[in-house]
Amino acid sequence: MKNITDSFLCFLYWPSAGSFGFDTDILATNLINLSVVLGVLIFFGKGVLSDLLDNRKQRILRTIRNSEELREAAIEQLETARARLRKVETEADRFRVNGYSEIEREKLNLINSIYTTLEQFENYKNETIQCEQQRAINQVQQRVLQQALQGALGTLNSSLNSELHLRTIGANIGIFGAMKEKKN
Repeated sequence: MKNITDSFLCFLYWPSAGSFGFDTDILATNLINLSVVLGVLIFFGKGVLSDLLDNRKQRILRTIRNSEELREAAIEQLETARARLRKVETEADRFRVNGYSEIEREKLNLINSIYTTLEQFENYKNETIQCEQQRAINQVQQRVLQQALQGALGTLNSSLNSELHLRTIGANIGIFGAMKEKKN
């Protein structure tokens, strides 16, 4: 921290006209560059981040609605299958004498198809849960990164007072101007 303060204090002793130089203190110049980049990111990134979160929320809500519709369809199919099963059982009692084995085969086929359908819905439910878990993990990671960036910005802002910050910006503008003149 002392090096940063010393590098900023050296700007106080610069001659006011005719002399330019390069700041060789990499830490101080990187902090200035980082503060400029963070400022630009925060200024322009708020709307984009908000839009991304809104879009993600809509996708999650759509996925939940689709899952609910599939669940309702599965319940309806289950009720239909139960009704068919009751019908098959009634027919089995009536035709037991003539074709018990045939009815039993039909019953097993029906049960197997129900179990297959239920397994498919269970697999889809598990995939949806895994997808939502991954989305939640990604969201937490994004929030942690955002908080880290805010912490870094807070540390940077607490290290620089406004007068020193303005002098630093002015000195850097002078350095960039000198570099431009040197190129031309």
